[in-house]
Amino acid sequence: MKQVKRSKFSISQKETLQVEGLLRAVPKQEALPGSQACQIRDIADSLMGNWAVNHWFSALVIVAWLGVNISLFVVYFLTFDRGEKYFYTRQILGSALPWARASAKCLNFNSMLILLPVCRNLLSFLRGSCWCCRRTMRKQLDHNLTFHKLVAYMIALHSAVHIIAHLLNFEWYNRAKQATDGDLASTLSHLHEDDGLWLNPIHSNTTTPLYVAFTTIPGITGVIITLSFILMVTSSMQFIRRNYFEVFWYTHHLFVIYFLGLVIHGIAGLVRGQTDKSLEESNPKLCAGQYTEWAQGNSTHCKVPEFQGLPAESWKWVLAPIILYAFERALRIWRSCQKVVVVKAIMHPSNVLELQLYKKGFSMEVGQYVFLNCPSIYYLEWHPFTLTSAPEEKLFSVHIRAAGDWTEALIDNFKQPNPVMPRIEVDGPFGTASEDVFQYEVAMLVGAGIGVTPFASVLKSIWYKFQHGDQGLQTKTIYFYWICRETGAFAWFRDLLASLEQEMDESGRAGMLSYHLYLTGWNSSMVGHAAVNFDRSTDMVTGLRQKTFFGRPMWSNEFSAVAAAHPRSVVGVFLCGPESLAKTLQKYCHQHSSLDPRNVQFYFNKENF
Repeated sequence: MKQVKRSKFSISQKETLQVEGLLRAVPKQEALPGSQACQIRDIADSLMGNWAVNHWFSALVIVAWLGVNISLFVVYFLTFDRGEKYFYTRQILGSALPWARASAKCLNFNSMLILLPVCRNLLSFLRGSCWCCRRTMRKQLDHNLTFHKLVAYMIALHSAVHIIAHLLNFEWYNRAKQATDGDLASTLSHLHEDDGLWLNPIHSNTTTPLYVAFTTIPGITGVIITLSFILMVTSSMQFIRRNYFEVFWYTHHLFVIYFLGLVIHGIAGLVRGQTDKSLEESNPKLCAGQYTEWAQGNSTHCKVPEFQGLPAESWKWVLAPIILYAFERALRIWRSCQKVVVVKAIMHPSNVLELQLYKKGFSMEVGQYVFLNCPSIYYLEWHPFTLTSAPEEKLFSVHIRAAGDWTEALIDNFKQPNPVMPRIEVDGPFGTASEDVFQYEVAMLVGAGIGVTPFASVLKSIWYKFQHGDQGLQTKTIYFYWICRETGAFAWFRDLLASLEQEMDESGRAGMLSYHLYLTGWNSSMVGHAAVNFDRSTDMVTGLRQKTFFGRPMWSNEFSAVAAAHPRSVVGVFLCGPESLAKTLQKYCHQHSSLDPRNVQFYFNKENF
């Protein structure tokens, strides 16, 4: 075997890190303490500034949302803590009253918001509308699921406060009813027990708080709402979503019970305040100290106070989002009922199934995704898949990797010698971050495994634009990174890359696409074989001109190279891959973005389903 020069083939990340470790071990001159402080301050200022480049609008949205929550809580806390209308109610319930009512108002507000981020058709409409066409605005739509989770966490927080406060309220109601000392709370608890103008909902000395919780409308609906919400939150954990998607799917439909219970939760009006007429006739500031007199009917200036339940308000908050979501679901059902023809099914290496489909009137943009359902597998189960076809094609296609019971059942059906084409239902397409690729002069596309699918659509579309001589293409340079665990995964995408290589050479744009393929599942014999054949014009792994790298990308070097090559450009970084890789890329976007808007800036975008 001939001697291999290490400069002629790619070195793994592990080996590179070992070299860097040796370099770090070389003694360096220590910086002066003042110099170190300045360096730390400069780095911190740079990181904060770079973070602002990518996230300033997201931070503004979060601050506004938190501000509304805080404002609602404070306003209604003070209303029930100091308002004359609830003076007598506070004599029984104390500070638990304002805590319960303020948290209830915030619950209504966040319940109004929780459905909006999952209205996929609404988000697709906003993404394409003229007022939302700015890059900064469109990027926020890609964080819809993150905001959905944040709102859910806020609901959980206020639910806990609301539940604890009302448990205390039931206890205070019960104690005031059973008290025999004749104080103001006890006196109020025995007023108007027969005419409906009562203040204390507990009318029997033998009633327990547990009995009230399971026999009243607020109690029963509160228990149902809480259980539904707990099931939805716990089934949304990453582990359950990845491994038991059906559990997540079905329990999340408990939102119907959640909203139904929320709407009717307050109609009984157990928590009460003084009527407006009674406030005029028996102002608590003047009459509270004379309760022994008006309770016995001996007061000439103060009448016995009268009370009424607070009107139910939850429906006012959630009615519009419920109607909007109902329209959204109706539209999805209508579209899913349209006929879909399976034109071709192709099995690729690594157990990947390609379906080429036709649907009348179907229109898409690059990087969008659809939901697929196969009634013969399970009628109610829908799964998202990125479209791998280009908008210029008549057919639309998806690539499906076996990753669960549903996908395995679908792939097994098409593996049969003479498979019966099952009926496929399609809902979509829906917009994603990859739609914005052509909004950037320079784009970095990063796919991990099957996560390459949205970029297949992008690269196919570029190929068609070259074929048709499209002069309106704004994107000048694309850096494409594909990280795979096994060599077979490269097979189905290889032909497209080979076609792009040839097309760009013929059109004189050979430098437009720079692609880098990384193999993470390798051994020393594979590296040695590739090194021996390094001088060949094509790669031993893929058959392409670009050589395969063994290991993982050194992202700091990649970002530095792109920044140096495009010093005054706005670079869009697009990822379809795991969250760990997303955090890494986001970090380097922050580090390599310039504070000066005239210099290079990296904008991070991630696919979210």
